[in-house]
Amino acid sequence: MPKVKAEKKSRQHQEIKNQGIVFNTGIGQHILKNPLVVNGIIEKAALRPTDVVLEVGPGTGNMTVKLLEKAKKVNFTKRKRTFAKLQILIGDVLKTDLPFFDVCVANLPYQISSPFVFKLLLHRPFFRCAVLMFQREFAMRLVAKPGDKLYCRLSINTQLLAQVDHLMKVGKNNFRPPPKVESSVVRIEPKNPPPPVNFQEWDGLVRIAFVRKNKTLNAAFKSTAVEQLLEKNYRIHCSVHSVTFKIKEIIHP
Repeated sequence: MPKVKAEKKSRQHQEIKNQGIVFNTGIGQHILKNPLVVNGIIEKAALRPTDVVLEVGPGTGNMTVKLLEKAKKVNFTKRKRTFAKLQILIGDVLKTDLPFFDVCVANLPYQISSPFVFKLLLHRPFFRCAVLMFQREFAMRLVAKPGDKLYCRLSINTQLLAQVDHLMKVGKNNFRPPPKVESSVVRIEPKNPPPPVNFQEWDGLVRIAFVRKNKTLNAAFKSTAVEQLLEKNYRIHCSVHSVTFKIKEIIHP
């Protein structure tokens, strides 16, 4: 490492140490330090004075302070203490029942991006919107359209349940310590009412379609494992709905 870069990194490390702050980058602790980006995210959330806000991964609380100025109440996970406008919840957000909220604003640990998005989209009662920071490639998958290289199961399922918009790019130097990847902010607005489909069944179908990146749909649905699965599901369907089972309807409709 060049001497100048090594000295700069050493100064940054000492500055963080002097503040008594230790970040664990292994679990995604990269703190958003640029106040302009923080303000931009909150502006895009279009908060109302009556809103209850859910924040996940508050870090040093720099965004929380701004949220408290705009909203009626803020919920987040951190230390065990409750203030008039601030409720602090402790636990793994993926394993915890989410409280009521109108808007979710978060700079997430990127490792939990996908499961958290679907936890949000299946959450009830409906919330108005979520403004979330993601790794750039993940964000681009969320908004990808048919024909795009990044179009995938994540794109289809998210866009089935919500309107998704890319809001802004955020460079790695806006964080402390800087992550190895670029980031983006995305707005997710759930469709209310949701489409009249069984999401688990739909996701099973999409999973088969995208099981291999370069595999045709014909090949994907003709594999032995998939044919057996289709037959099993069709037998259950016939049993539940008192329909005569005809195997040819599955294999050769």
